[in-house]
Amino acid sequence: MEELKPRPASCFPFTPLGFLERAATVYGDCTSIIYNNTSFTWSQTHRRCLQLASSLSSIGIGSGHVVSVLSYNIPAMYEIQFGVPMSGAILNCINTRLDARTVSVLLRHCEPKLLFVDTLSQSLALEAISLFPPNKSPPLLVLIQDDHDDAGGSNSSLSTVDSRFCCTYESLVEKGDPNFKWIRPKSEWSPIVLNYTSGTTSSPKGVVHSHRGIFTMTVDSLIDWEVPKQPVYLWTLPMFHANGWSYTWGMAAVGGTNVCVRKFDASTVYSLIKKHGVTHMCGAPVVLNMLSNSPEIKPLPNPVQILTAGAPPPAAVLSRTESLGFVVSHGYGLTETGGLVVSCAWKREWNKLPATERARLKARQGVRTIGMTEADVVDPESGLSVKRDGSTLGEIVLRGASVMLGYLKDPNATNKCMKENGWFYTGDVGVMHSDGYMEIKDRSKDVIISGGENLSSVEVESVLYNHPAINEAAVVARPDEYWGETPCAFVSLKNELTQKPSEQDIIQYCRAKLPHYMVPKTVVFKEELPKTSTGKVQKFALRDMAKALGPSSSSSRLSRM
Repeated sequence: MEELKPRPASCFPFTPLGFLERAATVYGDCTSIIYNNTSFTWSQTHRRCLQLASSLSSIGIGSGHVVSVLSYNIPAMYEIQFGVPMSGAILNCINTRLDARTVSVLLRHCEPKLLFVDTLSQSLALEAISLFPPNKSPPLLVLIQDDHDDAGGSNSSLSTVDSRFCCTYESLVEKGDPNFKWIRPKSEWSPIVLNYTSGTTSSPKGVVHSHRGIFTMTVDSLIDWEVPKQPVYLWTLPMFHANGWSYTWGMAAVGGTNVCVRKFDASTVYSLIKKHGVTHMCGAPVVLNMLSNSPEIKPLPNPVQILTAGAPPPAAVLSRTESLGFVVSHGYGLTETGGLVVSCAWKREWNKLPATERARLKARQGVRTIGMTEADVVDPESGLSVKRDGSTLGEIVLRGASVMLGYLKDPNATNKCMKENGWFYTGDVGVMHSDGYMEIKDRSKDVIISGGENLSSVEVESVLYNHPAINEAAVVARPDEYWGETPCAFVSLKNELTQKPSEQDIIQYCRAKLPHYMVPKTVVFKEELPKTSTGKVQKFALRDMAKALGPSSSSSRLSRM
């Protein structure tokens, strides 16, 4: 068989963009998007994306160019996920929660030819552009007008368009050719998206993904979560966050209905679930916490599948969420993988276990998905796998098709995490259990070293989340004169409390459930914990606060006895 070699017919580049074309054929008359009183079918969405790609091509945007977007989860944002790369350009979704200075830095770094701006992000975008130096040309600005708020009300303030915008999104779509032949990638390794990391431990970096990687990630995500054909998917996860973990393209592959919502609000989510018969949604653990603590809590009429990732979810939060009728699946991924590449693959026999034990098992990140070649926890010095004992800490490493091409304009950072041994080093600290399931314990910078012991802040946080009065919890290191570092807990309390616990109450609660060296020596109460633009707790900010408290005194050595 040596004479048989790959031919053009068998070497056509993988790309997720073809999912939309197929959806228009198979699900053409089915609803693709719902947003307030607006709805589209898959045929209409396909046509509008082609028109958008056509208009972008007509103004000279194409292969190798970057097109950025600042938008919430509205129909235009979904269409842009297809329309921009269908023109041959590289899509860059920018987090709407960032400040103007950071947005300006990102725009200057990726140098987009055009920037789509959602109505609610006008002032943010214009301020970011105003920070450009005189010798730096800003991108063309296109305004995405949205004349409805999430309650369906009209917004009359949109009658005029700022002169700094060259046109509106709808006018760009209207001018496009619905029969446009979209630009297929010359190679499946060609870039399709550029996403910036959240910058929880360092400055944001520009992650570049290929058509091949995103195709693999999308198909893998649908299989691993067992997404059926024609689900009703509620967009509680921002599309700017790793392109909605690649479910923007995935919903086209299965002909799903995309229910768009501008901003997360627990009461709105419960209302939309009931109104549209939502079957699937995604969100970080903070979303689960808000849903399970909402005053609008009502048992769901039908089970809703919810996929969570982004931070280790406390078992207590998982348990509360599932008690409402949500079926929680848990996974792990990074901006650098384009979506979730490790998941807590559930075993039927675990359903017979008590609820607390089920929640504990589900809090683990799990095993590699079928699209990821290998995943391991290794000693960062030797590179060897750690013991499968559930306690030996190591760094989580990955390799597979969906790992990024690299960081834009940053070869040093690329080489640092993508080493010559063929592994991508995530910077996350974890353990491997005896059954082959991995569990994250911390970011490498968040491990607390107290008296020579490596202490996982995540384990302490899991105990704190079980306290009936605590709404949010985060644990960081505080300098200590004797132990070097000791755990410092920052907590916010639930609003409906009639009697609030004291610092000693919290410490005693932890002392009854944790080894003494893991018990927080300091508890700081906050109205709300500081978070990154993607909803993760800003531990670097909390570390600064803990450091500002000064070293705890040597008397704290007695509390270790």
